[in-house]
Formats: sequence, C-alpha cells, structure tokens
Amino acid sequence: MNILKLRYLLFFLLLTQGLNAQIRTGAECMNEYVPHLKGKRVGLVANHTSTVGSTHLLDTLLSLQVKVATVFSPEHGFRGNADAGEHVKNNTDVKTGVPIISLYGANRKPTAEQFKTIDVIVFDIQDVGVRFYTYISTMHYVLETCAETGTPCIILDRPNPNGFYVDGPVLNPSVISSFIGMHPVPIVHGCTVGEYARMIVGEGWLAGGAQPKVQVITCKNYTHAMRYTLPIAPSPNLSTMQAVYLYPVLCLTEGTPLSCGRGTPYPFQVIGHPNFRDSSFSFTPVSIEGASKNPPFKNQQCFGSDLRSYPTHNLQQIPLHIFISAYHNYTGTAPFFTSFFIKLAGHTALKQQIAAGKTEEEIRASWQHDLTAYKKIRKKYLLYADCIE
Repeated sequence: MNILKLRYLLFFLLLTQGLNAQIRTGAECMNEYVPHLKGKRVGLVANHTSTVGSTHLLDTLLSLQVKVATVFSPEHGFRGNADAGEHVKNNTDVKTGVPIISLYGANRKPTAEQFKTIDVIVFDIQDVGVRFYTYISTMHYVLETCAETGTPCIILDRPNPNGFYVDGPVLNPSVISSFIGMHPVPIVHGCTVGEYARMIVGEGWLAGGAQPKVQVITCKNYTHAMRYTLPIAPSPNLSTMQAVYLYPVLCLTEGTPLSCGRGTPYPFQVIGHPNFRDSSFSFTPVSIEGASKNPPFKNQQCFGSDLRSYPTHNLQQIPLHIFISAYHNYTGTAPFFTSFFIKLAGHTALKQQIAAGKTEEEIRASWQHDLTAYKKIRKKYLLYADCIE
C-alpha cells in the first residue's frame, strides 16, 4: 500500500469514527418513501432485521396506515429462526395477520399471480456482503418478477458490514451458477444491497436483461470505509461480528467434511473435525433449535482451531490461509472437497490450486485480473464514498 493511499484510509477512518453512531438506514429515512406507499397495496420483502429503531418495519408501516398486502420472507424465515437451508413454509404473521409467502422453499421466485394484489414492492433486509449469502439471490428473483409485472421496487438500503474491501475468486457463470452464487462477482463483493441491485439491473444480469424500476433509499452518514456493527444478527449462525468477518472464509468449509462450529455457541468462529492433526482445542456440536438442528458431527468431539480471538480489526482480505491450513491438518478418510465447494468458490480453480499445494500468495495473484475488472464494474453503481482502488 502506498503512502498516499494509507493517508487516505486513515483520513476516512478518523472521519467516519465519529459518524458511525449517527448512521441512518434507509428504513429510518421514512419521509423519503412512506409518501410513495400511501394509498397503495404494498408487498414487503423482509425478515427479522427489517426494523425502524427497535420496531419492525411491518408494524411501523401498519401504524402509519400503509396497507401491507403481503410479506415475502427469505432464507431463515420472516422471524429469522429457521436453520440454514431449511425450507420455510407459507404462513401468516401471528401479530398482524398479514400473509407471509416464503421465498426459500419450492418457490424461490415470486410469481406474477402473487404480485396481482401488489402495487409496489419494498425490500428491506440486512445483508453481510458475501456472494453466497442468499438474501441477494432472493433480491434478484424479486427484481425479475418486478420487471415482468411492471411493479416498482423500493430498496431500503443498509450498511454492508464487510463493505470495506473486495476480495476472492470471481464466480464464472459458465462453470457454475446456483442460488448461492448467481452473478460474476467475488466472494466479498463490497456493495450494499442497494448498490448490488443497481449492478444487477445495470449489467443486464436479470433474465432477458430485464430493467425493473428500482428506487434506492440510501443510508445517511455511511461510507465504505466504516466498520458497521450489526444491531441484529442477520441469521441464527452469524451471531457475532467475529462470525460476520470470518464468514467469507469459514463458509468454504461447508463444501468439505469440516465443521465450522454449527451446533456450538460460536458458529463460524471455529473450525474442526474428529480427525484433525495436532490440535489441543476441541468442541462438540449439539442440536440447537432454530439454529442447527442437525449440525455436522452432532454429539461428536471435533478437534481444530479456535478463531474467536483471530484479529479481524484490520482485515482487508479473505484470510485464506485459515482454510489452507485446515486442508493440510485434515486426516479423515472422506474426500476433502465436495461438489458443494465448487458452488461456494464459484469455479473449479480454487479446489485445484489448494490440492496442488499452491500458496495463499499464488492463489491470490490468480484472482487479480478478474478482481480488477469487477472493481471497474462495481464503481459505476456505488452510492457511498469508497476506500477501495
């Protein structure tokens, strides 16, 4: 890093430290969107993170006499208490009586029929800025249906807790495309959901290059240089900021025989296996309702690495060495890489490089061409001051 960039980053850090407590999310800027909802039938794409202060957005809108016709919920459900990957059924919100349609089950894309009683869609979900975190895939499909039905979409933006860097292999859609990776972006993409929606539409990534009408209600007093502490855990197993920061690397273990700590009090903060070389640290996953009913190695002692104190305060890239070390310390009999790993990585190269004994530096160097091209694309859609070259 050159001296000029270092000074620039220091300036931004000093500037934003005082503003961090003053950040206002898009949902809190109510005068910018509530007038557009009055007298209309509103569809709300939301979950437990969709709050205005301490009050849920659904309750807030209803108290203002906004007619919310339908709620659409993503992975983990409307109240955020379903396991990762667990199919969530349609139901009704007990508190308000508003019908809830699940977008994480048989129906991942809302249908035109489900939009017939809706005049406008409001999307408000806290993301973590990682390609395989499925909320952005849900947003993709919502935008496609908006385009097909002519329904405008208002996105209430929220800060990206991993928005201060861009890193990782860029997904190759010609090799693999799935609900955990739909777009040619790196693992850590450096966008808020509002910026990401602009990029999806602007780059023609929706089916047929569709162009829905999208309005982003921006955050106030936020920049990409900030470290934003999430007020609410975005999903059951990302319960701390340490887990949020380590998620880009530790989620890769879900494409291997390793455990990332599901079924423990510290998911995505440890890594291990019953057959792990030279480790004095151990943990035993158990069934936890609403987080990990059937975690890998349930009731079995796993040995591995405790990353709860791993230094993340100055993180500027994915700590890939953690994963490479785990690969070398694994002594189990099952193959290390599963087919799911390719979906997480976004192509086959990372698996091949690690198996071939490439160093972290060599692997990282292979990402740079695609990362440079991606950063040029990303720059076109930014809504907030940036600290990334």
